[in-house]
Amino acid sequence: MLRVESPLSDEDLLDRFQCAAFGYFLETVNPENGLVADTSRPNWPASIAVVGFALSCYPVGAERGWMTRDTAAKLTLAALRFFWNSRQGNGDNVTGHKGFYYHFLDMQTGLRAWRCELSMVDTALLMAGVLVAGAYFTGDNDEETEIRELAEVLYRRVDWRWAQGSNSTLRQGWRPKSGFLRYGWEGYNEATMLYVLAMAAPDKPASDDSYAGWTATYQWESIYGYDVLYGGPLFMHQFSHAWIDFDGIRDAFMREKNSDYFENSRRATYLHRDYARHNPSGYDGYGEGLWGLSAGDGPGNFRAQIERRPRKFSGYAARGAPFGPDDGTIAPWSYLASLPFAPEICLPALRHLRERHPEVIDSFRMPSGFNPTLANRRKFGPSGWISDAHYGLDQGIVVLMIENHRSRLIWDLMRSSTHIRRGLCKAGFSGGWLSQPASLLPRTRAE
Repeated sequence: MLRVESPLSDEDLLDRFQCAAFGYFLETVNPENGLVADTSRPNWPASIAVVGFALSCYPVGAERGWMTRDTAAKLTLAALRFFWNSRQGNGDNVTGHKGFYYHFLDMQTGLRAWRCELSMVDTALLMAGVLVAGAYFTGDNDEETEIRELAEVLYRRVDWRWAQGSNSTLRQGWRPKSGFLRYGWEGYNEATMLYVLAMAAPDKPASDDSYAGWTATYQWESIYGYDVLYGGPLFMHQFSHAWIDFDGIRDAFMREKNSDYFENSRRATYLHRDYARHNPSGYDGYGEGLWGLSAGDGPGNFRAQIERRPRKFSGYAARGAPFGPDDGTIAPWSYLASLPFAPEICLPALRHLRERHPEVIDSFRMPSGFNPTLANRRKFGPSGWISDAHYGLDQGIVVLMIENHRSRLIWDLMRSSTHIRRGLCKAGFSGGWLSQPASLLPRTRAE
């Protein structure tokens, strides 16, 4: 007799996706140094931003019963000890410089990989995870005490002032032989956390005008009836929100627009949905239930004639709406990363994906991307091209945003951080929860 599986409730569905995403970190971490691989592909280096997500996910895993608090503390301590003791300097065979770290590190040695840049924003995402660890592990045992101490000194070591450019905005990166990269962090993007942490630093902060210098480069648009602070890929509207609850707090820019960054991310989510409904380029599958462009894997760099239309496809790229780039590749994890902003459209999209394209998420772990325009073409299956890799950034944002939707755990932990509060206030944020006394840490199952 054929057994029919009962439909999953929203809560059960989210639990499965969140648990599957969390498993990425247990599968790819080096327990000796706490480094976590950038992707599931073999022989890939660690990403410092992914380590930041991992440090933020361990409290979620402990609270959900997917790992013990002791295991979470040990993995956290391994990472914090590694970064504190790692070699710093402006030469070769180092891990970082002036408290910042190279974007990619060798999984075993922890040294700079691929001749990559010293990355300011990825260091900020790492430090966000460091601060989550310091806020969560409040026990009086030796391990948790050391976690709090290392979290504080690691954050204080970063020389944010050194990373500023001549126009007060923060630089994107630095290389030992050629110096700072040409461009700074300008225009709205995922760098909100970077500026908040840089402003908040007790010892080596960015100058007081750095945040205003950044917001002066913003681009406000009216698109599909939405007045929105523009950033094309959805991850720009998600990453900093994984740690900071922007609902109801406003800086000078948003006060002038009578909005806030949480509302802006909600509008951006709807904008992506509406872009797919309009589907100006005629890609297969786009519509009410299939939308979401972001940074991620792609089918590769090639051209093809599909239904008498010339198509150009790309590999890894930051795809965005409505101004592109767009090659028909959907980032399905973006539904879950936008869940706190617009559950009323994200959950139906998730169910649509599961019903129409089950092979995309057969293990409940979201791939980096898939492209239904390539369905049954070039040896691809009925859902088209599907990425063969999982990325730590995608899995991390899924874990954190589902948790913020379910329990607000990460948001509440960061509300309790004096550094986060100070950075927001120095950047000119006010109102909402910033007007209230610092909240107590949320009660955990271990307390």
